Amino acid sequence: MKFLVLGSAAGGGFPQWNCNCDNCKRARAGDPSAKSRSQSSLAVSADGENWFLLNASPDLRDQIAKTPALHPKTGKRHSPIQGAVLTNADVDHIGGLLTLRESQELNIYATPRVQGVLRQNSLFNILNPDFVARFDMHVEQDFELTNADGSLSGLLITVFPVPGKVALYLEDESAGPNFGTLPEDTVGLKITEIGREVVAYYLPGCASMPDSLSERIRSADLVFFDGTTWTDDEMLMMEVGHKTGQRMGHMSMSGEDGSIAAFADLDIGQRIFIHINNTNPVLLDDSPQRREAESAGWQIGFDCMEIYL
Repeated sequence: MKFLVLGSAAGGGFPQWNCNCDNCKRARAGDPSAKSRSQSSLAVSADGENWFLLNASPDLRDQIAKTPALHPKTGKRHSPIQGAVLTNADVDHIGGLLTLRESQELNIYATPRVQGVLRQNSLFNILNPDFVARFDMHVEQDFELTNADGSLSGLLITVFPVPGKVALYLEDESAGPNFGTLPEDTVGLKITEIGREVVAYYLPGCASMPDSLSERIRSADLVFFDGTTWTDDEMLMMEVGHKTGQRMGHMSMSGEDGSIAAFADLDIGQRIFIHINNTNPVLLDDSPQRREAESAGWQIGFDCMEIYL
């Protein structure tokens, strides 16, 4: 099983187009210790030939261009991308679907809640239903991803709800303290390969680590985890935003309630932060926060990163 990190930054990428924080200044100036990153998306394959996107970033076109494994291989029209698996309806995870509109056979997997969001927005009808099939993912039910031609991929997926928040543009302030969020709005993925015992998890958005989630991922071979902020209030402290990480549905890396502490005793093989906000100091190779995270056994995801299991 092979994973490609197509994009490792949170929504807006790094540097963010309208942000002039110190991180973004350094990235924009070409500082080699502040490497630019595109918006969060992965690809996974069991055979190295057929690939499935894990979320579809608005930067997808450029990400494909930079990833030879995803280039056309045969004939005049071809793509090794067999489908996309969506973990929520955030713009930075569904915007790239519009890039896949060129009458190419694809399968789109999402929870019924997220599929409903796509159906309600007529813009996504540009994904021609004669070529693009949509499949509902139901929580706690295993299923094997299917290639566009109907053959089996060898990749088994289990979907499970994780603490999070409904997409920003779907928030309903009249619906209670979490804006009408339902369990299917944010899910994690367990990914295994048929006939092999290695286990990977993909959780690009997660607001907390309840005991049930800790026990689920314990002893996994690989976990890609939400790395949006270093501290919950960093956007406020930098005066570049008015929301905390928790308000956006993300837990911070640092602190007693942060993800580094939460993972300390879980015996995870590889821990990789992805979906990293432009304000997060771990994006800087020379920051003390980067050293702290790496000393705790974490890798900081970067575009074009490759992981084999």
